Amino acid sequence: MTSVALVTCNMAASLDEDMPLLVEAFESLGVRVATPAWDDPAVDWSAFDAALLRSTWDYMDRLEAFMAWIDACAARTRLFNPPALVRRNLDKHYLQGLEAAGVPIVPTHFAEPGDDPMGCLGPFIDRLEGVEFVVKPAIGAGSRDAARFHVEDRAAALAHLAGLLQAGRSALLQPYLTRVDVAGETAMVHIDGVFSHAIRKGPLLTRGGAGVAGLFAPETISVREPAADELALAGAACRHLAALEPLYLRVDLIRGDDGSPVVLELEMTEPSLFFPYGPGSAARLASALLRRIGA
Repeated sequence: MTSVALVTCNMAASLDEDMPLLVEAFESLGVRVATPAWDDPAVDWSAFDAALLRSTWDYMDRLEAFMAWIDACAARTRLFNPPALVRRNLDKHYLQGLEAAGVPIVPTHFAEPGDDPMGCLGPFIDRLEGVEFVVKPAIGAGSRDAARFHVEDRAAALAHLAGLLQAGRSALLQPYLTRVDVAGETAMVHIDGVFSHAIRKGPLLTRGGAGVAGLFAPETISVREPAADELALAGAACRHLAALEPLYLRVDLIRGDDGSPVVLELEMTEPSLFFPYGPGSAARLASALLRRIGA
């Protein structure tokens, strides 16, 4: 009997809205399912035919341990997405590769540990066409440590950036694209390279808002029918990664000042896939994984 681990973390056990539907989908296909925490030392990963990363949302607190676990797990079973793809997706420097390939992204400037924070922030603000911007870590999830600032908040933004760099974390400086306040984000889920469904996420960052206290920022979600230009952009992002064969991929888009969509980020590690908003989507992912492992 085929056995699959849907990998989570203890803190996410009651928060992952995708998990019940995915468990049901696998069980309906005759698959034995477990939902172990990634850091449980008692788990024998070789007992599973595949391990599917789902809600390992606490990995940011122990990044080195999580990356070591990725390799250890992949040495004992088939891990999805594969380690090389996960490692690439953990660090938002991948946006540079997208931009170089001609895929439009939110305009992004990177600040690196060892850089002078004011030397990065000052020129960025001077070139800023709008009046608001975002500072966030290059390795981060759930909007944790991401903050929105007005140009008048330079001192607070500088302190936030300096704190990230001093902690050895690369940071992104991006204009805050105000159309998101009305249109929200479009998150487009792809399974085995094929578009599955999309949702609308309401804007997450407020100026001067409190930091994220839990695993992720609260989200306002609804079903969205993507526009033709959003489908085209998400397709271009998928083609850029086609050689790496992601089993699942979420493309998060927002609209720029000119109204055209741009990539905010790609989610290929442990993203919410919003199965409750895409009828049949959990079953599609379960079937796709079984095809990958020949079961």
